[in-house]
Amino acid sequence: MEETKKKKFGLTTLIFISLLLGAAAGIILHYLVPAGYTRDTVIINGIFYVVGNGFLRAMQMLVVPLVFCSLVCGSMAIGDTKTLGKVGVKTIIFYLFTTAAAITLALGIGNLINPGVGLDISSVEKTETAAAEAVSFADTILEIIPKNPIQGLAEGNMLQIIFFAIFVGILLAKRGERAASVSQFFAQFNDLMMDMTMTVMKAAPIGVFCLIAKTFAGIGFDAFLPMLKYMAAVFLALLLQGFGVYQILLKIFTGLNPVKFVKKFLPVMGFAFSTATSNATIPLSIETLDKKMGVSKKISSFTIPLGATINMDGTAIMQGVAVVFVSQAFGISLSPADYITVIATATLASIGTAGVPSVGLITLSMVFNAVGLPVEGIALIMGIDRILDMTRTAVNITGDAVCTTIVAHQNKELRREVFERGV
Repeated sequence: MEETKKKKFGLTTLIFISLLLGAAAGIILHYLVPAGYTRDTVIINGIFYVVGNGFLRAMQMLVVPLVFCSLVCGSMAIGDTKTLGKVGVKTIIFYLFTTAAAITLALGIGNLINPGVGLDISSVEKTETAAAEAVSFADTILEIIPKNPIQGLAEGNMLQIIFFAIFVGILLAKRGERAASVSQFFAQFNDLMMDMTMTVMKAAPIGVFCLIAKTFAGIGFDAFLPMLKYMAAVFLALLLQGFGVYQILLKIFTGLNPVKFVKKFLPVMGFAFSTATSNATIPLSIETLDKKMGVSKKISSFTIPLGATINMDGTAIMQGVAVVFVSQAFGISLSPADYITVIATATLASIGTAGVPSVGLITLSMVFNAVGLPVEGIALIMGIDRILDMTRTAVNITGDAVCTTIVAHQNKELRREVFERGV
């Protein structure tokens, strides 16, 4: 037991060290190493790109089978459809509430800091951007039901996977002994996926180093300077949401120590930061909540994949600040009714948003269209979005974990003695 603890501590420490070293290596390459074939083609777009994205793909390879199996097992374990329904409703209400709170917070901070006032638009590097097609709420609901579950699994459509997995799990629970062999298959396959995840995670320090190094080697600090006020507003809102709103809710609903929670969950936040994808973080979140927080896997295997799909508070914050920033930069005044529209649109747009890097920029165009802001404004923030994307992913997965802990506590599936152990 002691050996396992040391081993895990060693891995998380290595991930943090890799994160810092990767940032330092990227900055050195950007400023001190002259551009050329060796730096750009061999190191940045060769070694860093292949190793970093290879690790990311290995994590993403595991997401669909792991999510499917863990949801089937979670639904089976909960068993009773009434209990499952209660857990589901509580989770969705929590996610939608925190998303609405996040965007409201972002709009408030945006108007406090005024990131777009006095900005010389010509000084900001613009990039081409694509506009997302607006999807009606009715179509969003219908898209949850897969026409072909195999296609849904193949395409990684998380909402469809969640729906089908829960359906299978409920029916397996109802059949009981008659489906014992199938239930056992899913339970064993789920354990296998967890083992595969922990095996891939051994390569995390190297993968994190390469991902971070490539990011900073490409960005440097030059792109940040005209956008400092915008970045400060986003970071402040993310900080308040991650370490303020969530932790207050955790304390109110569970009585647990928020500082202890943050310390235990920090490695997962660091991993989410480096990968910038909620989906790749699912296995590590479930494992950490089980081993360090005492949260039952039958709850986390249901709420965490769901959160990675519909709980995008960090993305909502970016969208709120971006609305204020672009409206100020282009001299467009927004009414209170426009702000309410932004809150509603961004909350609904978060449902079904894929947990992959930079997807927030695509859904942002829907929010802009809703209040008549120029979609071209998105191009202003694209140059520096990668670093913000990494930060908001860390906030997204923290919200998922807090919600899971609260729901587990309310359903008496939280082992407090595990949580109270040392960090």
